[in-house]
Amino acid sequence: MAYRTIIGQQSWHFADLKEVMAKATPLRSGDMLAGIAAGSAQENVAAKLCLADVPLKAFLSETFVPYEQDEVTRLIIDGHDAQAFAPIAHLTVGGFRDWLLSDAVDAAVLARIARGITPEMAAAVSKLMRNQDLILAARKASVVTRFRNTIGLAGRLSVRLQPNHPTDDRAGIAASVVDGLMYGCGDAVIGVNPASDSVEVMADLARLFDGLIAKLEMPTQSCILTHVTTTIALIEQGLPIDLVFQSIAGTESANRSFGIDLAVLKEGHEAGLSLKRGTVGDNVMYFETGQGSALSAGAHHGVDQQTLEARAYGVARQFAPLLVNTVVGFIGPEYLYDGKQIIRAGLEDHFCGKLLGLPMGCDICYTNHAEADQDDMDTLLTLLGTAGINFIMGIPGADDVMLNYQSTSFHDQLYIREVLGLRRAPEFEAWLERAGIVDAAGRLRGEAAALPQLTRTLGLAA
Repeated sequence: MAYRTIIGQQSWHFADLKEVMAKATPLRSGDMLAGIAAGSAQENVAAKLCLADVPLKAFLSETFVPYEQDEVTRLIIDGHDAQAFAPIAHLTVGGFRDWLLSDAVDAAVLARIARGITPEMAAAVSKLMRNQDLILAARKASVVTRFRNTIGLAGRLSVRLQPNHPTDDRAGIAASVVDGLMYGCGDAVIGVNPASDSVEVMADLARLFDGLIAKLEMPTQSCILTHVTTTIALIEQGLPIDLVFQSIAGTESANRSFGIDLAVLKEGHEAGLSLKRGTVGDNVMYFETGQGSALSAGAHHGVDQQTLEARAYGVARQFAPLLVNTVVGFIGPEYLYDGKQIIRAGLEDHFCGKLLGLPMGCDICYTNHAEADQDDMDTLLTLLGTAGINFIMGIPGADDVMLNYQSTSFHDQLYIREVLGLRRAPEFEAWLERAGIVDAAGRLRGEAAALPQLTRTLGLAA
């Protein structure tokens, strides 16, 4: 179906809704690389005006990736909840934006309609929003998940403790874990990206984390960020696995480039559930995403990268994850060129994920060849904290020495907690107080108070 809008004396024509969406997207290098971005600011505005008048119902009949060729499209269309959609079925994309920003919408309302919103609807409305709109609407959403603690409660912010090491050295990883715990990090997950693909190395890391958590009686969870099939193999060998990880994308062909499909993800989900290792809940999946992943795999089908990112969230919500993490600036400047584009993408991703009912976090990050710096990350951290993000990353010195990119440090989460009054997951915060790491107000007591006790418990030299 063709679309047209008129501005003054000029008429703008778009071949289909997919083109309207691409041309309405705020400028980013990935869409320019794909040859689908608006050719001018005027064309971008024309596409936005056209998109604002599109009925939400149109996204149920006009698919961007053919239904017959793509299992992600089939998942989205076949899984659509018509009853949840009913309260907003009469709206256009522009009307949906106004409704989301109105006083009539709160967390309970958003929870009721989440399954009625398709990823494409979420992406469409985000394209009509300013940054402040994305923050305001996302802040209304509340998505709470549980495994050994409770993540996503109002006024709370969790942190993934990321103790990566270039050679997977046990002592180096353990030292980073202790360092992060001393700053109150780790309630989202203690999650390591292994440098090796050896099953034996993964097994050793799983035993290391399980031992640390057990010795410290710590209410958190661990994750080895390896391929889902490797995790399934570890589970079959009887290894102590908490969360099952996988990177995912928004098209079947992009997921195939990761070596997965929906059936494999289902197998991983069922394997994680079978262990029954959660104490307060059974959300066992941890997914990571990033704008540009489908384009980098040559699997984007001419769809803009932000819409494809939202489709990845459609995959994620099928498996009730504990955590979904947009690694926003990691793929590089070919897809998000500078700090401005990274900031915008982070806000879009968080908004779309929350609107779809997902527990969104963000690796607030950039690569060293992008036109971005730590000041940009401070800005995005502040904006996402205000928007109510569920979790962020905690990395020694904000510099990942294994993956070679820049993120947020153990110190950075202290800043945003102080500015916005954000506490940790309640079970984890209570443990930190018992361990002498924080006081009753959740503030750090200092190394002298807690480190000797912690190292004695772990059998390490203080």
